[in-house]
Amino acid sequence: MNLLAVVWDFNPTLINIGGFEIRWYSLCWVVALLVGGWLFSYFCKREGRPESVSDTAFLYIVLGTIIGARVGHCLFYEPEIYLREPWKIITGIRDGGLASHGATIGILLGIWFSSRKSKVSVWWTADRLGIIAPISGAIIRLGNLFNSEIIGNETTMPWGFKFMRLYPNWPIEAVPMRHPTQLYEALCYFTLFVILFLLYRYTKLARRQGFIFGAALVGIFLPRFCIEFIKINQVAFEEGMTFNMGQWLSVPFILVGVGVMVWAYLRKEPVEKVAQPSTAALKVAQPKKKRHFNKR
Repeated sequence: MNLLAVVWDFNPTLINIGGFEIRWYSLCWVVALLVGGWLFSYFCKREGRPESVSDTAFLYIVLGTIIGARVGHCLFYEPEIYLREPWKIITGIRDGGLASHGATIGILLGIWFSSRKSKVSVWWTADRLGIIAPISGAIIRLGNLFNSEIIGNETTMPWGFKFMRLYPNWPIEAVPMRHPTQLYEALCYFTLFVILFLLYRYTKLARRQGFIFGAALVGIFLPRFCIEFIKINQVAFEEGMTFNMGQWLSVPFILVGVGVMVWAYLRKEPVEKVAQPSTAALKVAQPKKKRHFNKR
C-alpha cells in the first residue's frame, strides 16, 4: 500500500432536504458561471463597454453552455438512447451527462448571437470568452472530482487517488490507485487562464483580434487530447478505439485554434480610424482674441 496515496471518499451531496439534493458538482457549475459573468463584466468596464453588453453576453452564453453541454453529451456519447427517446434529453438530466465539446459549440453560438444583439465584434467577445473559459472549466473539473467521475487509469504514481465511492465495502488496501485526471485538467486550465490573462493585460497580442480565442481553443483541447490517454473510457463503444470520442472531438477545435492564431498573427493589425475635424470646424472652434486698450 502506498502511504502517499490520497484516499478520496468525498460525499458528493452538499445538501439533502426531504430527498431534494444539491450536489457539489451543481455548486461548481454555478460558481463557474458567476465567475465567468464577473470577469466579462470586468472586461466591459475596463474597456468602456456598456453594461448591457455584459448582461446580453451572460444570458446567451449561459444558455448556450448548458444546452450545448447536454445536447452534446446525448448526441456524441449516447445517440441511440436519445434519438429513440428524445424527451430524455430534458427528463434524464438528473442522471448526469454533460459534454464539454457540446458546451463549446453552445458557447460559440452564444458568442455569435450576443455579439449581433449588442452590435459588438464577434472576435472581441470571443477573445474575452477565451480568457474566461479556462477558469470556468477548471472549476467544473473540480466538480467532477467531487463526484468521483471522469477518473483515470490505474497508476503506481505516489499522487494516485483511491476513489472509495466507486468501490463500496472494499478495504482501503484493495482499492486501486488511479490518476486524478480531473485535477490534471483543472491545473492545465487554471495555468492557461493565468497565461491568457497576462497576454491580455501586458502584451500587444490582445490587439490582434482572434489570437487569444485561438490560443484558448488549443490550450484547452490539446491537454484534453493528451490526458484522455490515461482516462478510463466513458462509454462502452470506445473500447478498442485508438482514439476515444473525446479525442476525436478535440481534434477539430485544436486545428481551428491553430488556424485562427496564425491568421490573427499574420493579418495586418487593424487600426481604428479617428475622424479628423475639418479646417472650417477648427476655425469656428478657435476662441476670439480679446482686444486690450491702453488706458491713458
